[in-house]
Amino acid sequence: MAVCDARTVATTDLVPIELKFKDGRGENLSVTFNDAHRWFYFPFMTPDEVLLIKGFDSLADGRARFTPHSAFDDPSSAGAAAPRESIEVHTLVLFDRPLDADGEHQAHHA
Repeated sequence: MAVCDARTVATTDLVPIELKFKDGRGENLSVTFNDAHRWFYFPFMTPDEVLLIKGFDSLADGRARFTPHSAFDDPSSAGAAAPRESIEVHTLVLFDRPLDADGEHQAHHA
């Protein structure tokens, strides 16, 4: 799994693609090539380590809204290396506290 530094991805690098399912349709974003992209991967992760990536953030205030990521063939891996496996878990987090003028969540007072 490789992840792209969201700060290096321009909005124009993102192309909507249609997803077709048995019971409906959806949409996702695909990433076009841009030499400015900075990609990273973690070749020495162990089974007890995890990589958390942001799938989507509704705030459009300059912070990363999502993290482009992809599987790839690592040409530096040993020819007899066992294939790597990953487990993907999606979590939805909702905040019900209002945002202040800076886009930050207001403090909760009990």
